Amino acid sequence: MVSEADLAWAFPPVDPGAKPLGARILVQLRRTKKKTSGGKIILVEETKNAEKWQNMVAKVLDIGPLAFRKRDSMEPWPEGAWAKVGDYIRVPKWGGDRWEVKVPGDDDLEDPALFMILNDHELIARVTGYPLDMRAFI
Repeated sequence: MVSEADLAWAFPPVDPGAKPLGARILVQLRRTKKKTSGGKIILVEETKNAEKWQNMVAKVLDIGPLAFRKRDSMEPWPEGAWAKVGDYIRVPKWGGDRWEVKVPGDDDLEDPALFMILNDHELIARVTGYPLDMRAFI
């Protein structure tokens, strides 16, 4: 079931503190774990970090001025832009520049917002279904 509250939690409106240059794309990676009021499962830090950073669903936040253009002539790619701001996409499991930003108002139990800058040609796919339904196999 589509839940706007879940989508807003997974992609909170947070300033990433960076803008993409050249042919790069700024995306926000989906947050994966929401705290619960139930019991706790204790995971080692390595497992939590692997799950957090291997997430492959993201929302496009900004596009560099040279993205989706031929590098020699700066003409738009014949097939056009692969994504636009607001699209949900699949990104590579490895690569890109990644960082996290604490979400204002969240306590320390909540995951931070996750961001990534990658090259325009590294986008894998546009997500056409509900972005929280897509699960990556690690």
